[in-house]
Amino acid sequence: MRLTPLPLLLALTTPLWLAACSKPESSSTTEAPTATAPAEDAPVAGNSPDAVPATSEPAPATTPAPATTEVAAGEAAASGDDHAAAAEGDARQRIERLLGDADQYEKVFNDLQRGIAADDSAAVAALLRYPVRVSVDGKTVKLADAAAFQRDYAKIVTPALKALIAEQRFDTLFVNQQGVMLGQGEVWITGKCLDKACGESEVKVNNIGS
Repeated sequence: MRLTPLPLLLALTTPLWLAACSKPESSSTTEAPTATAPAEDAPVAGNSPDAVPATSEPAPATTPAPATTEVAAGEAAASGDDHAAAAEGDARQRIERLLGDADQYEKVFNDLQRGIAADDSAAVAALLRYPVRVSVDGKTVKLADAAAFQRDYAKIVTPALKALIAEQRFDTLFVNQQGVMLGQGEVWITGKCLDKACGESEVKVNNIGS
């Protein structure tokens, strides 16, 4: 019997054909990941890798450094020292430094307290520098002379003002370059030079009740 050469040819070429077909499939499976999108943890373009999103919560505050705590404690202690110094006569020292003779201011202050306590309108009127600024029925006005002050004395020196003046202590009064203040500015005691060299000065009350 005569054999046909086709089956034999197919048998010899089949392994080569299968090998040729398998290479593209193997190549596509190994190269595919390179062509896909980058990894999920890659930095966003334009941002630093350590950039914090705007919506992120702020980092918790750290404990203050010991030096900061010590400074705060020192400031508190200094504040306490200032109050203690004022109670021990700091106002007198400031008057001498800023305004001149503290004895004059203390005399006017003491005379004012005594006059107000006694409701001696004439004595209080003598301590004022005219025109003097006063508060009458809640309105600030200027009075030209002692007679005008005595006429409105009861309206100016109210029970509240009397109590305020009575409780003041000279050593603890507020002092600046403008003068000496009682309370929150209800009374001001100021000096006025009587000559160009200011060798002599006159200390008076130039504001009361306002």
